[in-house]
Amino acid sequence: MTDIILLDGGMGQELVHRAGDRPTPLWSTQVMIDHPGLVAQVHADYRAAGATVHTTNTYAILHDRLEGTGMEDRFAALHAAALDEAKDAGVLAGSIGPLRASYRPDLFPAHDEAVATYTEVANILAPHVDLLICETVASVAHASAVLEAAASTGKPVWLALTVDDEDGTKLRSGEPLADVLPIASKAAALLVNCSAPEAINAAIAVLAQSGKPFGAYANGFTQITKDFLKDKPTVDALSPRRDLGPEAYARFAMDWINQGATIVGGCCEVGPAHIDKLAEEIKAAGHHIVAP
Repeated sequence: MTDIILLDGGMGQELVHRAGDRPTPLWSTQVMIDHPGLVAQVHADYRAAGATVHTTNTYAILHDRLEGTGMEDRFAALHAAALDEAKDAGVLAGSIGPLRASYRPDLFPAHDEAVATYTEVANILAPHVDLLICETVASVAHASAVLEAAASTGKPVWLALTVDDEDGTKLRSGEPLADVLPIASKAAALLVNCSAPEAINAAIAVLAQSGKPFGAYANGFTQITKDFLKDKPTVDALSPRRDLGPEAYARFAMDWINQGATIVGGCCEVGPAHIDKLAEEIKAAGHHIVAP
């Protein structure tokens, strides 16, 4: 019998599906602009499903993501809007996404530039959230910079790493996942996110060596395509899996719990129905769902 923290599921893909609009490079940010209140509805649905931690819709609100969109001057306003939409959700995790692009560690900026950029974002989020969650961290350099910035706020920091879909012992940069452990002292918990669920068992085994709370939240994409790795991609370059419904996803997540994970949830293409089923299975196994 274990206390399990249940994260929410994916926000960006859920917003895109509900809005029905053609995705843009601004992804979840664009939907928030065009459909005010929709983010709050998604938060409410995850809360009703049993999630005890809710991730702010701030993953893609970064200066480099806004460049060339005509919204460069709305950086602070967009953060304020995302935080307002989340104000009734419950325990909040302030999401900090990758600089320049997801899954592209080759584009990551120099350390000092990255720390300065991340510090600005962390300082905006920290007064309004219970913890900071650094998501889709694809390299050791990325982990080092975002941890330094987020930890400077004094808030608990969860580090969520993205691994190779075929070899969960490697980051998407190709570096060993274990190389993050020596620099992770500033993290309160270590997670794997936005990776194929099949790769996560191997990743979990590595994170377990840290001595810190650990867990995972997988995505439901068939694969990360070459089109999505181009400049300013849109999520319609990715396809959802048809074999990862709520029951199948819950089986993966329960395996992670059986390996000692105490924080589980979902990433892209994992919605409220998945979290609801996962909550049911966690309780059926005799565990307690708790808040941090």
